[in-house]
Parts: sequence; C-alpha cells; structure tokens
Amino acid sequence: MADRIYLDHAATTPMLPEAVAAMAEGMARWANPSSPHAEGRAARAALEDARARIAAAYGWTGETILTSGASESLGIALNRSVAERRAISAVEHDSVMRVALDATVLPVDSTGVIDVTVLADVLGVAGRVLVAVQWANSETGVRQPVAAIAEAVHAAGGLLLVDAAQMPARGDSDVAAHADFVAISAHKRGGPPGVGGLLVRDMATLIPTGGQERGYRAGTENLPGALGFAAALGVPEDAGRLAALRSKLDDAISRSGGEVVARGQHPAIGAYRMRGLAATTQLIRFDMAGIAVSAGSACSSGSMKPSHVLGAMGWSVDASREVVRVSFGRSTTEADIEAFIAEWRSVSRAARAFAA
Repeated sequence: MADRIYLDHAATTPMLPEAVAAMAEGMARWANPSSPHAEGRAARAALEDARARIAAAYGWTGETILTSGASESLGIALNRSVAERRAISAVEHDSVMRVALDATVLPVDSTGVIDVTVLADVLGVAGRVLVAVQWANSETGVRQPVAAIAEAVHAAGGLLLVDAAQMPARGDSDVAAHADFVAISAHKRGGPPGVGGLLVRDMATLIPTGGQERGYRAGTENLPGALGFAAALGVPEDAGRLAALRSKLDDAISRSGGEVVARGQHPAIGAYRMRGLAATTQLIRFDMAGIAVSAGSACSSGSMKPSHVLGAMGWSVDASREVVRVSFGRSTTEADIEAFIAEWRSVSRAARAFAA
C-alpha cells in the first residue's frame, strides 16, 4: 500500500521511527515502575523522565497524569474535577458528549466559535463550573479563542478544560498559560496509540481515586507508551508548511465549485463540501483512487448519523452529509495535495454529469 496517499492524519498519524525505537527500549525495561527493587526503580526513573519531557514539550509547568489517551483524560477531568457544574461547547468530540450528558451545552455561531454571550450567562449562575472546549475541532479545524474563554471562566471562579488532542506540541502558548486541565494524545502526534495525558494545573482541583499516578489513575504504568510519546514530541512539526498545503487545497476546492467549511483555522485539518454527492460515496471513490480521507471524526465516521458539529454551525442535514475531512501530517507532500485536487475535480465532474 506504499503507493496510496494518506490524508487522514487527524484520525491517527504514522508512528515516527524515533517513537518506535523508544518503545522498543521501553519494552526492554520490563519491570513495573511501581516496584521498589532496583529494576522497578530504573523503570520509574525512565517513566518520570518521559513524563517531564512530555510536559516540557507542551510548555506545562503543572502536573502530568499519564493516561490511555485523550478520551480517558477528558473523562477524568469532566467526572472528577471539584466543579459543581459542567458546560461544554456544542461542537465537542463524541467522547465528551458521552460522559457529560447533564452538561450545559454552549452554542456556537456559524463559524463554529462559542457564543460568548451565552457563556457569560452560564458563568453567571451560582456554583463553580468546569467549561470544556477544543483547541481545534477534529472535523472542521475551527479553533476556539482559548485565552478569551479562560479570562471569562476564571473571572467567574470556574475551571477550563481544553481538548488539545489536535494541537501540536509547542502549538499554542495560550493553552499552557490559561487552561486548568489539558487533554493530550500520543497517536495524533506520531507516537503510539493507547497513551496520552491529562495536564493539571492544580491537583487540588481534581478528586483522587487511588492507585497509581499519585492516586489519580489506577493501573500499571505504560512505560513503553510514555517513552514513545515523549520521543514523538521531540520531533518538530512544521505548521507553516502544513498551512501552505491547506491554503493550496482550500483555493483549489473553491475554484472547482466546492465549499470550504472553515478557512484560516487548523493548519492541517480542512473540511470540504462537494455539492450533490454524499460523503460516503466520495470516500469510496477516493479510496478506490488510492486516497484515504474521512467524513467527520474517526470515532463517528462509521456512523450514518449527521455531524453534530456541522449541525451546531447551522448546516442542514443534507449539506452536512456532503462534507469530507482532509487532514495532513509530517509525511504529506505537495504532490499528495495535487493528486487529491485532481481526483476531487474528476469525482466532482462525474457527479455533475450524472445529475445533469
């Protein structure tokens, strides 16, 4: 499958050689990091070094709880913060929607950004509130104004949880400066699946449950995963190069009669509507042409239900079902984008001819 073009990096991105090598080293350190003997202490030292490197990559000076991924990290913060109420944006990831069923839902405008007027009303109700927002939406790439949201939340005595699964390390200093909790994921950054972290500014804002990770997460620590995560974060991501590729694709889609859902947002995540052709059909056509893209987030793209993200932005069900997501990574080249543009135009022409 080496000749295929992979444009679904927002779902997961290939593991970097540095991460694979670090995991192999971790597997050789087979001892339990919680054991008191020499082997356990050596494993613990390696784990803590990885933890420190992960935190440093995100500019984080608080605590770092290692988890199985961003979904678990989000669940921990949402279910165990000391806040009395929860509020989430209407465009949050499905993993947030599933565990925060009683949360107040904050609407977004047509650009996908939180309605600050409604946020102010929610913050004005008695009781400490935990507000959860994404750094960037995994379907559209729309980014939330973290600093402005944090200012409002903290002025009301609340806490801010940022889902930063799609944020590169060193990607936004506002997150490290203003968030109380940050959920991160290794496999979105070239590390292994099954490992992530919850960055915590003040452990007093989180209720412990016992076990490992200083009593905040039970289970034997995943040393190979942590080492792989830390190694991946040590390899820089060229956001400028990716942004140029996305701009090229945005312009080509617009000139070809398509619709760009949100411009100027995440440098590597774009969503595009091809009028008159269902996204499911588009995915099949692209896949047959050797190009991997997706519709919606990876956790929901196998579902036939319409995107709640596009619905919250005011898109009709019919229109939202014509949108596909294209996302880039370190391995994406300009030739890959040009090949996708050519195939998009071919598929679009065929759809228009059939409709005529």
